[in-house]
Amino acid sequence: MEISGIISAVVIGIVIGVLGRLVVPGRQRIGVLWTILVGIAAAFVGSAVAHGFGVADTDGVDWVEWLFQIGLAAIGVSAVDRAKARR
Repeated sequence: MEISGIISAVVIGIVIGVLGRLVVPGRQRIGVLWTILVGIAAAFVGSAVAHGFGVADTDGVDWVEWLFQIGLAAIGVSAVDRAKARR
C-alpha cells in the first residue's frame, strides 16, 4: 500500500468514526483518539465485509460499503464506551 493510500484510509477512518459516533444515541465517554481509532478499524473491516458480499466496487458512490463501515463504527464506539464505563 502506498503512502497516499494509507493517508486516505486514515482520513476516511476519521470520517467513519465521527459518523459512527453520531449514530450512537446519548453521550459517549470516549475521546477523539478512540473515535479515530475505532473509525479506522471500522473502515478496514467494513471494506472487507463489503468485499465479501461483492458490493465493494460499484459504479459511483459505494453506499452499501459506507453503511457497513458506519454501522461497525457505531458498534465499536458503543463497545469502547461501555468498556470505559466499567472502570
